[in-house]
Amino acid sequence: MVANVCMYVVHLAASARYLDVSEYGEFAVLLSAMLVLGVPALALQNVVAREVVLGCDERRLRRVGAQTTLYVVVLVAVATPLVALLMRTGVVTTLAALGAAPLLALIATGQGILQGRGEFRTLSWVLAAVGILRSMPIIGAFVVGAGPAGGLLAGTLGAAVSAVVVWVVVGRVGERAHAAATSGTVGVLSVVRASQVQLVLIVASSMDLLLSPRVLDAESVGVYALGAIATKVAFWLPQAIGVVFYPRLADPARSRVSLRQAVTVVAGVGVVLTLAAGGAGPMVPIVFGDGYDELVPLLWLFAYIGAALAVLQVVLLSAIARDRTRVAFGTWIVVAIEVTVILTVAGSVVGVAATAAVAVTVAAAGTWVLAR
Repeated sequence: MVANVCMYVVHLAASARYLDVSEYGEFAVLLSAMLVLGVPALALQNVVAREVVLGCDERRLRRVGAQTTLYVVVLVAVATPLVALLMRTGVVTTLAALGAAPLLALIATGQGILQGRGEFRTLSWVLAAVGILRSMPIIGAFVVGAGPAGGLLAGTLGAAVSAVVVWVVVGRVGERAHAAATSGTVGVLSVVRASQVQLVLIVASSMDLLLSPRVLDAESVGVYALGAIATKVAFWLPQAIGVVFYPRLADPARSRVSLRQAVTVVAGVGVVLTLAAGGAGPMVPIVFGDGYDELVPLLWLFAYIGAALAVLQVVLLSAIARDRTRVAFGTWIVVAIEVTVILTVAGSVVGVAATAAVAVTVAAAGTWVLAR
C-alpha cells in the first residue's frame, strides 16, 4: 500500500502541479515503457520465489539473478534509441527512464527470495522502502524544476539505492535451510519463459497508453494519462493478494483452490474500486483543472480496466507458479487484436479506453478457462 500510494503521489504531483499536460504525457509514456523493460525483473521475482518454495539452492538463484541483470543491461542499450524513436521522446530522457530496468532485476531477485521463504513481514517493509526510495526523489526533482528528464533520472538513482537496501535485508535475514534442491533446471531460460507471461501482462496494461501518442493529440494524451492513474490504482492496489497467494499457487497440493480464492478476492476489490471511481468522477476538474473535464464520465471505465487487469494478473501468476506458461498465448492474441483496433479505429479517449476494456475482459475470462 505504501509503495503504491507513493507512485500515485508522483503522478498526482506531476499532473496537477509540476508538469503541463504535454510534459506529463511524455513522463507517463516513458514510465510505461520502463515497465515493459522491467518485465524480466517481474518474471525473475516469480521464478526465484517458485524455486525457493520447491527447494532450489538460493546461491544458484542469486547467480541467475546476476545473469539476468546483465542481459537486461544489453536490452536497455538496444531498446533506448528504438523507444525514443517510437515514442517521439529525447534519447537522454528515454535512457533516464529505461536505466532503472537492470536495477529492478537486482531488486526482484532479493524480493523473490523473501517471498519464496514466506518472509512476508520483512517483504512488506522492503516493498514499502523500495517504493519510497524510488518515488520521493522524483518529486524532489520536480520541485527544483528538473522536468520529465530530471524526474526520471532521480527515480533511477532511487532504484539504485533501493537495490542496496534490499540485499542488505536479504543478507541479514539469512538463508533458509531446505532438505534438497528439487528443481535442478532453473536458469535464465526459466526467466525467459516466465518473462513472456509477465510481458503479455505488462503489454496488456500499458499498450493503450503507449499507443495513445500515435492516435491522439498531445492534450488528449495528457487526459488519457491522467485517466490511466485510475487504471493503475485498480490494477496495483490488490497486488499484495497475489504476493501472499503466490507460494500457495506454486504448491501442487493447494494451487487449484488457492487460484479460485485469489481470483474471488481480487475481483471483489475491483468491483468496489470501479464503483468508487464512478462516484469520484465529478471531482476530477475540481482537483486537476478544466483541461480534464472529459474524464468525468469515463473515470469508472479506466478503473474497470485496472480491475480486470488485476484478475488477469492473478491467473497469469498461477501459470508461472505451475510452470504452465503456454496459457498466455491466448492473451497475446487478444492484445494483438487490441493493438490493431486502437491504431485503425479508435481515435478518441473514449475509443481507446473502451477498446482496452473489452480486450482485457476477454483476455481475463479466456485465460481463466485455460488455466483452471
